[in-house]
Amino acid sequence: MSMIPVDANPFADDPERHELWEMLVRRDIEAFLSVDWAATAGDFHAPGFFGLSGMKSANPDEWRMAFPRLEDYRDRWLSQADLSARTPYDEPRREALYRATSLVDIEISGERAVAHKKFDGTIRKTDGTVDVLSWQTLYLCARMDGTWKITGFVGYLPNPMG
Repeated sequence: MSMIPVDANPFADDPERHELWEMLVRRDIEAFLSVDWAATAGDFHAPGFFGLSGMKSANPDEWRMAFPRLEDYRDRWLSQADLSARTPYDEPRREALYRATSLVDIEISGERAVAHKKFDGTIRKTDGTVDVLSWQTLYLCARMDGTWKITGFVGYLPNPMG
């Protein structure tokens, strides 16, 4: 019985979705683990970028414009990556993050895409508690000069929704 690696891209036969998965899953996780924004910064299209936070609520009335600029999102991302790097975990973070992350639903329409990235898992800490990863993000992407870029997102939505 062969084991599929936790970081296997499920889109081996679909170049567009393969590229989006690499950007939204692999580069994001690897950069997060290294607290290295520069490794993922080129994946974003800063002009016009925005990010909505769903505040883990299924009610759109509670969603907020938490990231009106890419710099606002970068600062939050770096803060979360740094906190994660300093937290003593009882298991490898890399494997836990890949296990908890799913990106299988990607709609492509011409030069635009919506990718549904979901988190569903835990990471055990050395103190016996766990970090619960339970939310989802809709990434809004555009193909620019032949490369996919993130133009915005609606994130921190409940998973499952509703």
